Amino acid sequence: MRLKGSLIARLLLAGLAVTPAVQAAPTRKCESLTMLKLPHATIVSAKTIAAGPTTITTFLGPTKLDVPARCEVRAVSRPSSDSEIGFELWLPLTGWNGKYQQKGNGGFAGTVNRAALVDPLRRGYAVAATDDGHDATKTPQGTFALGHPEKLIDFSYRAVHDTSEQAKAIAAAFYGKPPAGSYFVGCSDGGREALMEAQRFPEDFNGILAGAPASDWSHLFTSFAWNELALSKERIPIEKLPVIQRAVVAACDAADGLKDGLVSNPLACHFDPAVLACKGADAKDCLTSAQLDTLKTLYAGPKNPRTGEQLFPGLLASGTEAMPMNWPVWVLGMSAGQSAQAGFATSYFRDVVFERPDWQLRSIDFDRDVRASDEKVAPIINATNPDLRSFRAHGGKLLQYHGWSDSAIVASSSIEYYQAVRSFLSTVPDPRSPSKSVEDFYRLFMVPGMAHCSGGAGPVHFGNDATDFGTASASTDPEHDVFTALVRWVEQGVAPDHIIGSGPSPLDATKTLTRPLCPYPQQAKYKGSGDTNDAVNFECAMPLK
Repeated sequence: MRLKGSLIARLLLAGLAVTPAVQAAPTRKCESLTMLKLPHATIVSAKTIAAGPTTITTFLGPTKLDVPARCEVRAVSRPSSDSEIGFELWLPLTGWNGKYQQKGNGGFAGTVNRAALVDPLRRGYAVAATDDGHDATKTPQGTFALGHPEKLIDFSYRAVHDTSEQAKAIAAAFYGKPPAGSYFVGCSDGGREALMEAQRFPEDFNGILAGAPASDWSHLFTSFAWNELALSKERIPIEKLPVIQRAVVAACDAADGLKDGLVSNPLACHFDPAVLACKGADAKDCLTSAQLDTLKTLYAGPKNPRTGEQLFPGLLASGTEAMPMNWPVWVLGMSAGQSAQAGFATSYFRDVVFERPDWQLRSIDFDRDVRASDEKVAPIINATNPDLRSFRAHGGKLLQYHGWSDSAIVASSSIEYYQAVRSFLSTVPDPRSPSKSVEDFYRLFMVPGMAHCSGGAGPVHFGNDATDFGTASASTDPEHDVFTALVRWVEQGVAPDHIIGSGPSPLDATKTLTRPLCPYPQQAKYKGSGDTNDAVNFECAMPLK
């Protein structure tokens, strides 16, 4: 990769070797940063903000958060004539740990996730995030791409990389030295951005945490369209989701050797929807023949009608279908209106692929239109390249997690990418790294019961909540906090062999369950005695055959 500008080059090279953090103080005034000259970027404002409660909009709405004192920098970068990449950088006024962290976005982006900056700042990081090159209040969903191919490039990969370079340069100017190490954290589209960084810009970050990545974006959005068209033929009533959930748990709960209300690996259990068939007339505790056909189509996933090619994995029978932030929102929609998936699919094909405001989802052709998407958009937006040799050679470490109950981005898509990387690195030589072991730098953790990025029932809390939303500070214990585990791996060479997750028990929500999360393909195995809600009574092992 060609490095532009001597300062940026020094910053990136400095990140090659991470040294133990030493707290540092600013060497210049915050407000003076507006005078800083940057390549194709302008600092719009730089303000000193005292420590104290700050109201920030989160996924819960306006939320008052306790935020440390910082220098808040807002800037705009224009790497192309049609680019306008907004980003925000928060710099600790005291106790800077000498490192930099960048947060990913979600959905079609279009805003800076300020809440996500809170937790890294509390930990002592200089932290930044970007709007990915557009303003969602002016161009919602994918409409930013209409007639703006450069903005699509910004959203797909350029904004994150450019923000990394600009923010590190600003931090170096503020503290008088560049960050000694750099980390990226993102989930959903942010997970896609995380993998994109490892693939396209392997020297930007020493450690990357990728949650539920929307990496195969073009085919993921194809699956959204597939689901909505299946439901348009015969919609499954929301009130029947508990019926489906109970049947899945009954069939799959014990597949891991323990009946605990958790389906630990949905791929290992082959649920037959036929058990839900109504014996006579339609009733609230069964599915009609048409509803069963819909359910089977959702589980099957999108296929090319001409070639039979599987375009994306189908939804999994996870035993959490009725969970509020699962099928009710993502698949069915809370009312008779569109589901979240339908809205995403419509905007993607209408605004990004075809750039035709009159395009309708019901007209989609899963051969012709998917091919058009693959040819025009996929090479820019998808983060599916399994060649992580340069990231590995740079010394990078990648942790990925995905909830088994994620109905927004099917969990098996993460497994498919992990296996693709394993296959590629086992067959393609790399003189820079004699090891062919993927586990040396890349580990995947699957989370039973977890929905999209967070939430659910089971061991769903492991530092992911705070790192995404800033609503609470995460633990700094590497056994209980996934980001701390990543930092220890990068800086001390200690790879995580498990992470302890906690959350409500699926059998009794008043009780807290703890459980080890294991590097794939291992999963938590009960030792045979002791409280099944206590992680100490489990070990990581290969799944039962």
